[in-house]
Amino acid sequence: MAGEVAILTYPGYVFRRRSDSKLPEEAPETPTVGGPEQGNRSNGDARDQPPRKGRPTPKRTEAEKARKERVKPPLNKREAMRRERQRVKEQRARARKAMTTGDEKYYLERDRGPERKFLRDYVDSRRTVGEFFLPLIIVILLGNFVPIVQVQLFMMALWLVVMVMLIVDMTVLGIRVKREFRKRFPDDTGRGHTFYALMRAMQIRRLRLPKPAVKPGDLV
Repeated sequence: MAGEVAILTYPGYVFRRRSDSKLPEEAPETPTVGGPEQGNRSNGDARDQPPRKGRPTPKRTEAEKARKERVKPPLNKREAMRRERQRVKEQRARARKAMTTGDEKYYLERDRGPERKFLRDYVDSRRTVGEFFLPLIIVILLGNFVPIVQVQLFMMALWLVVMVMLIVDMTVLGIRVKREFRKRFPDDTGRGHTFYALMRAMQIRRLRLPKPAVKPGDLV
């Protein structure tokens, strides 16, 4: 009875004993340096702050480019060569279209600049033997197949005359181009300008690229 009275007299003791028997053992608290407040603050900051990457954050354009490179599947050698040929083809088509429309922004490097534009205009403003050279050569070659001696002799003589006229015409044109170019661009020391003008003079006028901007007889 005394034991029962003790139990009834001290119910809290029974409650604590019953609760302690059901709860697991608590882990020992680890001491924190600087007191409990500093430990709580350091834990909170560690949870709130994102982990550091150890490197500077890339720019948005760089990150976007890197993302596209990651998404793009790796190319094999054949696919890379095919894309390079496609890129070169598109670049040439764009340059050819620009040469017909006069958009100097897409010209080839050899055709850019005011110096090259002057050389083109100077050649295009004159009639030369060179622009008729290829058609005459075709006529002479076809004439040699004619089984008539007189025709073949005439074609040989015509061949010699055309060659002499071509040499004289290109020599005179080269001297004039060089003289006029020095007047217009005295500070230019680049080479190849005379050769550029002579090669253009050897082309048929309708096939010249970039397209002629002046007509024969116009002043340049």
